[in-house]
Amino acid sequence: MHIAANGEQTLKLPASQTGAEQRAGFKDRYVMAVGSLPNGLALLDNGDILIANWGTDSVDRFSRDGSYKVLHTEIDGRPIGKANFVMRDSKGRIWLTVTTRMSPWTESINSGVLDGYLALMDDKGMRIVAEGFGGTNEVKFDANEEWLYVVESNARRISRLRVQPDGSLTDREFFGPSRLEGFPDGFAFDAFGNLWVTLIMSDKLIALTPQGDVLTILDDGNPEATARLNRHWHEKSVTPDIMAQAKGTLAPWMASITFGGSDLRTVYLGSLLGTTIPCFRSPVPGLPLAHWGGQRFA
Repeated sequence: MHIAANGEQTLKLPASQTGAEQRAGFKDRYVMAVGSLPNGLALLDNGDILIANWGTDSVDRFSRDGSYKVLHTEIDGRPIGKANFVMRDSKGRIWLTVTTRMSPWTESINSGVLDGYLALMDDKGMRIVAEGFGGTNEVKFDANEEWLYVVESNARRISRLRVQPDGSLTDREFFGPSRLEGFPDGFAFDAFGNLWVTLIMSDKLIALTPQGDVLTILDDGNPEATARLNRHWHEKSVTPDIMAQAKGTLAPWMASITFGGSDLRTVYLGSLLGTTIPCFRSPVPGLPLAHWGGQRFA
């Protein structure tokens, strides 16, 4: 959805799609991931959008003229799996996260499988650079691109790895608690090095300080549903129905966060089950993303 400065909204669809699949039910869309389901997005230099397509297990390119191209469906001769998030760095390299290769993906929550991975796309091609993650989700760099931070949703933790000049990753470690109080999903750095993290389904927004301390910024969850979800996670008996019942009211299934506005002090919250984008003013600005490139596209 393109939202203009005056608030006007325009739905952007590939020329070959009608939007009918968006009307599918909860199980088809959120459990089985039927149809195209764009999840992570990154801007290319010309304003085209690079997409991690959760529904089709692919990396796609959506041009501003409405044309759509599937770029990758395999890596190392195997299906990619649940493509979750895609990101550009300042060198123009593309980083891709894959949550799991299990189908349906929800089975990976109870199994404890660590089959999530990170892939890198550069002038050497596409290759896996790190694996063994518990539900790989969003990734972000720190201000100097020295460390790559990784959300492990199923394992309920944030990891980070040191980035080498050739794109290889070393010195993997946890950042903050080894187990958070919910499922982390999206995150963003502010200009002071605090990492703001959404906890999906419990619908809480927290921040991890540079020292790894946890600050609660917003708690919009349903306490009873959250407690039930957490109990079943510990017992490895989470079901889609239990997940569906755990949600807040402002941004139900709070999945992403970004800083915006002319001063980067407006915080926007994305959600999977909501129909709006709640926002609020922050006392600190966000860290600009590399793929913005100092440009704004009409």
